[in-house]
Amino acid sequence: MKPIRKNFGSDNVGPISPAILDALVAANQGTVPSYGGDPWTARLQEVVRDAFEAPEAEVFAVATGTAANALALSALVPPYGGVYCDQSAHIENDECGAPEFFTGGAKLLTLPSLDGKLSPAVLRANLQASRAIGVHKSRPTAISITQATEWGTTYSLEQVREIGDTARELGLSLHMDGARFANALVTLGCTPADVTWRAGVDVLSLGATKNGAMAAEAVVFFRPGLSEEFARRRKRAGHLWSKARYLSAQLVAYLQDGLWLDNARQANAMATRLADGLLRLEGASLLHPVQSNEVFAVLPEPVIARLEVQGFLFYRWYLPQGLEVDPGRLPIRLVTGLDTEAADVDALLAAAG
Repeated sequence: MKPIRKNFGSDNVGPISPAILDALVAANQGTVPSYGGDPWTARLQEVVRDAFEAPEAEVFAVATGTAANALALSALVPPYGGVYCDQSAHIENDECGAPEFFTGGAKLLTLPSLDGKLSPAVLRANLQASRAIGVHKSRPTAISITQATEWGTTYSLEQVREIGDTARELGLSLHMDGARFANALVTLGCTPADVTWRAGVDVLSLGATKNGAMAAEAVVFFRPGLSEEFARRRKRAGHLWSKARYLSAQLVAYLQDGLWLDNARQANAMATRLADGLLRLEGASLLHPVQSNEVFAVLPEPVIARLEVQGFLFYRWYLPQGLEVDPGRLPIRLVTGLDTEAADVDALLAAAG
């Protein structure tokens, strides 16, 4: 009998998807050219181009999401530039200054929101103010949005298009942090192309590690010319693997045969089941609607303590500026993964009740 999974702290805590593990074993045969000269890396280009209906896309595999985001931004922003992002963005809060380091000093320009989404109106107002200051302020050069956001919300197709149109209007490039891109895609029910390059996204950090890979992310350039020096940026950053087949094999297996969407669909469904169950508890509420595989719940302190005593793992969270809760109730974050099952969710709900 499978043990109950009690760790809802992150989607990084789960195992490798079996199909990806099988792909690594299959790739572990014989000798092939190093540094990306192997058949798996060539196949990765084809698979991504097919999935995104983008025959000119350029794809570069790296091992971590931090590398994907920071190196992608380094291709878009000069050292004196600035990157607009939401105040909750991973690049601002969880990457130890890597974007600033790999861009050579560009500044992250954070903007406020309650739900992790940038607003075109706020972007325009901030850019106008910045340009009025002139040479004394970092020049905004790019926008970075997170899909799904750090609050588990998802930009709609129309919202991404509005951001894309705003980027073009303002002369900025648009980067998408897609650490949970597959989870957003399942929620939206659209094609990968529709929510990326067709909506104005220039570069995508395509996440796989949170959704079943061992360690593999891809930087996908949709606009020709942007990737011209990226191969050297990746090498200089230490992310050009000599045995590149093992990165590429993971990503090929991830994208082939719909594995990435199947994994995300399971994680999302379990997050919805979890949220619905928590809302049946007295005094419980959600900070945001569940639109991916993250649940941000506000629970009475005794319920939280009861879960912790029984060994369930999650993060006590913070309130976004502008939101308040009643005394005695606290926000927490719970994350489901491809290996989360109904029995795991139901065990947590039983312990909470």
